[in-house]
Amino acid sequence: MPAVHTLLLEEALQDSPQTRSLLSVFEEDAGTLTDYTNQLLQSMQRVYGAQLNTLHSELATQMADRMIFPMIQFREKDLTEISTLREIFGIASDEHEAAMVKYSRLPKKKENEKVKAELVGEVAYSRRKQHQASMQYYCALNALQYRKRVAMLEPMLGYTQAQINFYKKGIDLVSKKMDSFLGSVSSMTQNIQAQLDSEAEAMRMTQRELLSMEDTVYMPDRDPAPVNRTLIQKAGYLNIRNKTGLVTTAWDRLYFFTQGGNLMCQPRGAVAGGMVLDLDNSSVMAVECEDRRYCFQITSPNGKTSMILQAESKREYEEWICTLNNISRQIYLTDNPEAVAIRLNQTAIQAVTPITSFEKRGEGSPNPDRAKPGGMQSSSGASQKTSSAPEPEDLIVPGTPIQFDIMLPASEFQDQNRVGGRRTNPFGETDDDCSPESDDSLLQQVFAVRFLGSMAVRSGQTQEVIYEAMRQVLAARAIHNIFRTTESHLMVTSSCLRLIDPQTQVTRIGFQLQEVTQFVAHQENGRLMGFVVEGRDWSEDDEEGEPSFSAFVFESNTEGDKICYTISLGKDIMEAKKDPEALVQLLKNMPLTNEGKFLLLDNETGNTANGGAPDEEESEA
Repeated sequence: MPAVHTLLLEEALQDSPQTRSLLSVFEEDAGTLTDYTNQLLQSMQRVYGAQLNTLHSELATQMADRMIFPMIQFREKDLTEISTLREIFGIASDEHEAAMVKYSRLPKKKENEKVKAELVGEVAYSRRKQHQASMQYYCALNALQYRKRVAMLEPMLGYTQAQINFYKKGIDLVSKKMDSFLGSVSSMTQNIQAQLDSEAEAMRMTQRELLSMEDTVYMPDRDPAPVNRTLIQKAGYLNIRNKTGLVTTAWDRLYFFTQGGNLMCQPRGAVAGGMVLDLDNSSVMAVECEDRRYCFQITSPNGKTSMILQAESKREYEEWICTLNNISRQIYLTDNPEAVAIRLNQTAIQAVTPITSFEKRGEGSPNPDRAKPGGMQSSSGASQKTSSAPEPEDLIVPGTPIQFDIMLPASEFQDQNRVGGRRTNPFGETDDDCSPESDDSLLQQVFAVRFLGSMAVRSGQTQEVIYEAMRQVLAARAIHNIFRTTESHLMVTSSCLRLIDPQTQVTRIGFQLQEVTQFVAHQENGRLMGFVVEGRDWSEDDEEGEPSFSAFVFESNTEGDKICYTISLGKDIMEAKKDPEALVQLLKNMPLTNEGKFLLLDNETGNTANGGAPDEEESEA
């Protein structure tokens, strides 16, 4: 006998489109069976009505008991129950959807605990009600798969037995094969009934076990399970923000899942899902949107396509961001993607210590000398490379802390306002030669950038160390959910680099251009750029100091190659100043402004360059 296909009760709570699609197959089967049963019953009643004379009275009685009555009982009991449970399931699903819509609109800023508790209770009640109704509906449909086999066989068996009893005189005409066939049919009917009883008992046990779970299972944002940051596949319901007009938006609750490197979406009632976005090299970030909680944005590599989604809980919110970031790195293309994701996550956790102040760098570092931006030991010992592609350990010491922000102490900010801008930055360098009063260089270009992070590195003579620093900084931000950055202005002159606060015009940090040893833009994400600065480590009581290197990573509003080109031009001007003829030749080849400065690009800072308040933005890196 072929296997009987049933619905899984464990999938009733998730209520995914795949489950709904399979449920529609069972519902269509039940509807077809109902129509067939009604037509068959009408035919049987016509056969029964044809037995009018006394000779067929015994045959008519047997047909009524063995053929018509089982069919009427099947229609009135089983098929009517399926129809009733279907209506109850539909009502429970609509109530759950309405409760989720109310809960999704719960504000984040002006949160009312009483209203939140009421909505959470309403969602839990409607979800439990839908869970109970769906399991009862699934059990009834599963039982129907067994019952319909018996219901179709019993009338035929009854009709055949009635005819055999009626034709007793012609019993010799009925062969032993017919007796064997009828016996096998009876045995099969009994086996099916036994299987139905066993399956019904198993379903009752499963239903009792699933309903004995804690109420927190039905409550949103109450999942005690830890966040899994190594996933490369994920599925679940999310709210997607759609524009309905110039200034109006609407949120739709849809089922999303990942398939390879694509984000798929499957509306309810759809047979299969469709691709929404290619996730390869895309960026995922947390955003603030319409005072809703747990919102994040996915942006394509070219920046032309983006979408805003809302998760149901904080755990789902963090897992979606981590999963999409893992897929964006194309981990799924490796031979063992799960192992690669786990290894990258463990490596990033071990190699990254998120610190938000330069003064705290030395506290969490195993070697306080390495915590200082100028405190790395000489890279001469690590400069002996055995291959063209150095290992990450040869570029950056494992466990090196990462600086995620450049903090200006309050006392230092007050002193700078009183004195007029002179300050000593956290790296120990002075900005005498980079102050606005003394900056009379030919080149002066300003770029709008966002500081992503900095860390001490082993060497400053190769661009690979900048790429590795970019990788570790972005991985650390993703793992520790540090997505917010502050916009600053990077001023490039022919003598120095200065990072300026656009609101207060305070120089957060400055470097002499001759101290910048390497600078490069990211090969795939052109908006990322970084540079390496050489300093001196005086911790060894050496008169000249040991050379040390620090890498700085930025995200710009324009292509990072333009910033690198400007830095390169500044170095050319600095070298040309040593030779008057070379300087004259350089001036002839470059257009100048009315003030005699090099004309490169329009400033990207807009009104914020005049003291406007900078907006804190989410990094798209």
